[in-house]
Amino acid sequence: MAFYNVFLFAFLVVASSQAFASDPSPLQDFCVADNTSQVIVNGLVCKNPNVVTPEDFFFQGLDKAGDTSNKLGSSVNRVNVEKIAGLNTLGISIARIDIAPYGGLNAPHSHPRATEIATVVEGTVYVGFVTSNPNKLFAKVLNKGDVFIFPEGLIHFEFNIGPVPAVVLSGFSSQNPGVVTIADAIFGSNPSISDDVLAKAFQLDKKTVDWLQAQFPIPTTY
Repeated sequence: MAFYNVFLFAFLVVASSQAFASDPSPLQDFCVADNTSQVIVNGLVCKNPNVVTPEDFFFQGLDKAGDTSNKLGSSVNRVNVEKIAGLNTLGISIARIDIAPYGGLNAPHSHPRATEIATVVEGTVYVGFVTSNPNKLFAKVLNKGDVFIFPEGLIHFEFNIGPVPAVVLSGFSSQNPGVVTIADAIFGSNPSISDDVLAKAFQLDKKTVDWLQAQFPIPTTY
């Protein structure tokens, strides 16, 4: 019961964030995304409202735990406009983050289009974000029911320091926050960033840079 109380609280937090959404305000009641349209706009084209159904505003499965059996020990289930077409133009989305016990990590990353408000549903999580120059770290240990804000565009992370799986529900001030995972972007870009550039930037020798790039295979798709 306690889990569902925190779960409900997290959803209310997400809903309240709409007032501070960074996406453009809608000019009609809704603009359900038409995923079949070939027209390119800032956002997604509206579906004819006469064919909109309740399913366009619905997603099922956020109560299911994600698979954390990977190198980082974390899983993120992003419920954005790609999963709920009805989010189009509403400036809001949500994600469930599962983090394995004793060292699972949602690696340092940023959301270029959204502020994030994170609520711990289960577990103990060390979280933080780094400001733009002079790169000050704001970090805190969160327990069940605690809430923390990651300002738009800033690098942040979530690290499970507890003995049980952690669950975090995060609301975003965008229908499509975007995500830039720092290590993946730097060492796994397509095409690769020159090892001369990375060696200079990180003050490393090229062999170390080459080794790091090998840990982040170039993706086959964007």
